[in-house]
Amino acid sequence: MGKVVVAEATARQVVAFVLGAAAALTIVVLVQYRAPAAGLSRARTPGHFSGLRSSSGDQHHRRNGTTARAVVVHHAPPDNRRRPANTTTITKRNPSSTAAALSHLPSTRHHGEKGAKEEAAEFRGLAAAVARAATDDRTVIITCVNQAWAAPGSLLDLFLESFRIGDGTARLLPHVLVVAMDAGAHARCLAVHRHCYHYTIPGLNIDFAAHKYFLSKDYLELVWSKLKLQRRILELGYGFLFTDVDIVWLRDPFKHVTAYADMTVSSDVYFGDPDNLGNFPNTGFFHVKPNARTIAMTKLWHGGRGKYPGANEQPVFNMMKKQMVAELGLRVQYLDPAYVGGFCSYGKDLGKIVTMHANCCVGIGNKIKDLKGVLGDWRNYTRMPPWERHRAKWTVPGACIKAEKQV
Repeated sequence: MGKVVVAEATARQVVAFVLGAAAALTIVVLVQYRAPAAGLSRARTPGHFSGLRSSSGDQHHRRNGTTARAVVVHHAPPDNRRRPANTTTITKRNPSSTAAALSHLPSTRHHGEKGAKEEAAEFRGLAAAVARAATDDRTVIITCVNQAWAAPGSLLDLFLESFRIGDGTARLLPHVLVVAMDAGAHARCLAVHRHCYHYTIPGLNIDFAAHKYFLSKDYLELVWSKLKLQRRILELGYGFLFTDVDIVWLRDPFKHVTAYADMTVSSDVYFGDPDNLGNFPNTGFFHVKPNARTIAMTKLWHGGRGKYPGANEQPVFNMMKKQMVAELGLRVQYLDPAYVGGFCSYGKDLGKIVTMHANCCVGIGNKIKDLKGVLGDWRNYTRMPPWERHRAKWTVPGACIKAEKQV
């Protein structure tokens, strides 16, 4: 009888173990089955920039004739490259902690019916203009002109000419959106270029057509208006490379834009390290990816206008850049002047130069004269046999240097 009781107890234990194991296995299977479905909305793909490639998501939007309103967030590629020192605290976080860190950033939604209507009026037609000019991966090259800069023989003509004679730059020209700040500039743009947008600011009674003196009231209004338009482009889900119109393009600068950086900016003073926040930025040429950090950056940057009255956008960014990195986790990298140069600082090797900026130069006439010299040097360089090109040298930007000494 005792043996029967023992056998019965043992059988019960075996049955209980089997049932418990089956229940646990069922729970595990259910969890594994649900996890991928729940994780689809959080899936992250490595960010990239090519200037010409398109993603499946972008192709979907184009096939359906819609423009994405949600901000496209790019993420750093999961490789073993060295990360910038100024962003190590961000890269060490896991996805959940990064999301928590960005949760404090300002919303990209419009607040209030009145504000939405005002922005719709100010940027009427911008979304369509950007969509027509953008690359397949939703990036657009933008520059701004007024009538003085767009006049025949002025800076816009030199700017467009550089794309046509540069090495690999002609293919980028269809992706340039020229933003005209007045009706005269818009008319002239339509005569010489494919993509033009007339930016009108309701309620702002300023004549943008005439030449603006550096740091004059009208000049400041013009440059700060550009920043507002740039933010709107980011909110539409597009990245951009902004270039001043007094810059000539000789090679493709996108090859020097990393997938990791939120903002890649040219520099007036460069200390040899693209990640060194001590470099002095030049915001006449910079690339920005569309994400929550960069939209928050443009809002914070524009808000600095009141904090630093009388300053243009470039020194304000320089004074606020460390705050942006610390508070927003912004990833900033600088471009080497040996490649993306200007009259303030540039490399002597024509085999490396990508763009040349007529900065550190006073007067539109002086800029035109010396930029014509740059294009002349480039033509001479490209006509040389490859084995002779190392001897090519730049002509000193004499008109700008003379004007600088007089100032």
